[in-house]
Amino acid sequence: MSDTYPCSPRSEIDGLPYFPRMVEKIRLFAAGELHPELHANLGKGMDLWICQFLGVDYETIKEFTLAGAPDSEVLAQARAKGTKREEHELAWFRAYILNRGFRDDLSEKLASRIEESGFQDKKGIYSFCDYIDADEGRL
Repeated sequence: MSDTYPCSPRSEIDGLPYFPRMVEKIRLFAAGELHPELHANLGKGMDLWICQFLGVDYETIKEFTLAGAPDSEVLAQARAKGTKREEHELAWFRAYILNRGFRDDLSEKLASRIEESGFQDKKGIYSFCDYIDADEGRL
């Protein structure tokens, strides 16, 4: 097993943040290269939120991804199979996913993670996206 982290949760495709990270995690795991810390949450947490927004299950995304399709095609297939979303819904979801943990029901969990990681003195960690970037050495 490798210690490879996927791209930032802020990476996006067609206005949808986190999707490139999810499919990269699927590919890295299949290749035996995904950092072990990320194995337990495959298909859960933010992966699950993306799937719920798209209206497809994680296994469907995984199947499309492992068939070798590029990110844009995986997203197109998921959108074709899933729930049609309007532009305002994408805008809402984008704000939701990028700001999760900031003054919401997960604020205490984020504060706990920040403390556990010793990041109390790190500036700029306001959301789980910020935390992930810090934890993986990007912030």
